[in-house]
Parts: sequence; structure tokens; C-alpha cells
Amino acid sequence: MSKSSNEAGKSSKVWTTGSAVSAIAAAAVAKKALTTSWRAATGKNPPANPADPDVELWEAVAWAVASGTIIALARMLAARKAAQYYARSTGHLPGELRADGQRADKAEAPSH
Repeated sequence: MSKSSNEAGKSSKVWTTGSAVSAIAAAAVAKKALTTSWRAATGKNPPANPADPDVELWEAVAWAVASGTIIALARMLAARKAAQYYARSTGHLPGELRADGQRADKAEAPSH
């Protein structure tokens, strides 16, 4: 294995580990904030299992929408911050985030 491929392998492992840790941390912080906000807004704990028929439908839907949206946004923002940090540290984006020539502003409009 050449030195550059060994360094690329290390960089890839660092990126994978760093992005996973940041995503998990972001999801945990988002869930804590969501739970606190839910308690403040409703006066009770969020549904432990929204699929339980004993949970009111509006409550199950509201929790699913709020938690899914906020946690996904937190994970995406954490991944972006991790990528920025990685790029500053290494001088390039991780392999899976490098530009692949698919810029939206240069793409052809779909023809139907």
C-alpha cells in the first residue's frame, strides 16, 4: 500500500468516525430539546411509542413530525459542520462529499 493510499484510508476512517460521532451527539441534543419543548407545550411527556393505539392520533402525528424533522435537521447540520472542520483540517472534503459535477445551477431542466 502506498503512503498516499494509506493516508487516504486514515482520512476516510477519521471522517467516518467524526461524522458518526457528530450525528449521534446532534441527535441526542435535539431529542433532549424536543422532549423539554414538548413538556413545556403540552404539560406531559412525549409519547414513548406513537404507534400505541392509546396515544391520541394528533399527539402521535405531531410527535412523529416534530421529532423526525428536528432530529434530521440536527444531524444534517452536524454533518455539514463536521465536513467544514474536516476540510479546514485536511485541505479537502471527504471523498463522498467531493463535487461530482452535478451542480444544480448548471443542470439541464427535465423535459416532460
